[in-house]
Amino acid sequence: MSVSTIITAAGKNSRMRKDQISRGMELTNKLILPFNNKTVIETTIDNALSLNIDECIVVLGHYAREIREAIYDNYKSDVKFIENNPVDVGLSTSLYNGLSNISSDFALCITADQPTVLPETFEKMIEVSQTSQNPYRTISILRRRKTGLLDTAEGLGMPFVAPRENLMEYLKNEDDNLNPILRKIFDDGYVFYGIKEKNEKELLNINHYDDYLKLLD
Repeated sequence: MSVSTIITAAGKNSRMRKDQISRGMELTNKLILPFNNKTVIETTIDNALSLNIDECIVVLGHYAREIREAIYDNYKSDVKFIENNPVDVGLSTSLYNGLSNISSDFALCITADQPTVLPETFEKMIEVSQTSQNPYRTISILRRRKTGLLDTAEGLGMPFVAPRENLMEYLKNEDDNLNPILRKIFDDGYVFYGIKEKNEKELLNINHYDDYLKLLD
């Protein structure tokens, strides 16, 4: 079964901008802040490209020009960049637009501000998805509370592996954060399997400047 990766990089960056303003710093999109000798988004993309996947899609929106200028030349041969139109949409729409541009059976869905999620963790998520009793009714997801078979989708988000067409049905005509949609999928009887992180930094998204500093330690 084929697997492609969708990386969402279309957010408003509002919390990071607010923190940078309060600190008197130059305004820089969090995705192009330095990380591991590259940038946050490049590290996330590199981790995805190291996997045995069919293709990698990066979904841009807000600050698309700034992000493109920073990374496009380095990835134009390995990554397909698409842009939300209109720009001001929720995460569910960004993900739907990404899924609309692949033909794989399954999608590994990542947010660009997750540079610390290791390739080994993504590989485990893919493995669990593909070897489950019914892959088309299974969501393999980075755990937030429990690991293994989950009894709730509360608090869950990306990264996860899901069947592309089924996921698109839930995302269609939605413009929302992801968790309410994952809870709806769970309530419809899908199996959710929580994958344990390799280290605690894998559970951190970069929303605030302090989050970024924690990941640099």
